[in-house]
Amino acid sequence: MRRWIDDHCHLEEDAARAAEQVAAAAEAGVERLITVGCDVPQSAAYLELARQHPGVVWATAGVHPHDAAGGIDGLEDLLDHPEVVAVGECGLDFHYDRSPRDAQRDVFAAQIALARSHDLALVIHTREAWTETFDVLAAEGVPERTVFHCFTGGPDEARRCLDLGAVLSFSGIVTFPSATDLQAAAKVCPVDRMLVETDAPYLAPVPHRGQPNRPAWVPVVGAAIAELQSIGADEVAAATWETARTTYRLP
Repeated sequence: MRRWIDDHCHLEEDAARAAEQVAAAAEAGVERLITVGCDVPQSAAYLELARQHPGVVWATAGVHPHDAAGGIDGLEDLLDHPEVVAVGECGLDFHYDRSPRDAQRDVFAAQIALARSHDLALVIHTREAWTETFDVLAAEGVPERTVFHCFTGGPDEARRCLDLGAVLSFSGIVTFPSATDLQAAAKVCPVDRMLVETDAPYLAPVPHRGQPNRPAWVPVVGAAIAELQSIGADEVAAATWETARTTYRLP
């Protein structure tokens, strides 16, 4: 049976609803999930959720660029728990600019430093800010294990990320007919340097557009990657499973 990991989702914080999501994912062959914090309270909630699903759910702890204006007080306190496998998602979002850009840069840089000092993976969100993202990483130093979540660049950005030693995480956007640059990037990315994610409840893949996304649909993303790479879905599942395992140091 194919084993999949959804390496980036946002589970319901309510324990009962999250348990339903986890069970539905397992039925679809999605055996492991990384639930990703976007602010300190949510990160703390996800730590508790991961504890309720040992060996199945792991958490990240981070402050999204939308929330950068609030700073990162309390974030470091969450990082030494074994259920927390990464810092993030963090980065720069110049599309919405919901926090001032200076605050976004400062909070991104601070989280890079935390990932490095705690020897954790770093999960990056970047939107309409490629140049600035690369500039901050160059100034701060790229953590050994870095993920560009919901990668939306083209082949040039993909190659630059790969040159940094990062892995690319592809979401349901890769199934959108209009996403030709992203699909070209997925073709040039080695299968052992990629991950697959849902970003649930956002970005449901075709044919589920318009519905709340769910971790159970990560095989749809994997099938799209397989078609673009002209390989079998079994190979994508096995490769992304192993890359997620090593990137997040899962058992």
